[in-house]
Amino acid sequence: MADIVDIAVGAGSFNTLVQAVQAAELVETLKSPGPFTVFAPNDEAFAKLPPGTIQTLVQNIPQLARILTYHVVPGKLMQADLAKLGTVTSVEGSTINIDCADGFEVKNATVLAADIEADNGVIHVIDTVILMG
Repeated sequence: MADIVDIAVGAGSFNTLVQAVQAAELVETLKSPGPFTVFAPNDEAFAKLPPGTIQTLVQNIPQLARILTYHVVPGKLMQADLAKLGTVTSVEGSTINIDCADGFEVKNATVLAADIEADNGVIHVIDTVILMG
């Protein structure tokens, strides 16, 4: 089985996320044993951001790293685990609300694909970049 980064690269629909993780120098972290739960925005999710947002973030690595680590939770939490919890605390330190009552939502994002297992955690694909606050 591949790690979280290799799965994201291989999928072909996370090019922006992979570039952002590389820019923020988080590749080694996400290749470490973890385990991690990653709410992974696909390329379409990043495309919803206002024009220029990604370029601005790549020039502000601390802010980019903060946003990316907001999408990562320590531990391997499958959809069933998240449904029981209701909220989780991200690596960044902020709380993320989880709603599995009607579908599977993470804050303001809908989960498009859940429980993609990696050898160092699990990926849940989301349709929107989640932001703190």
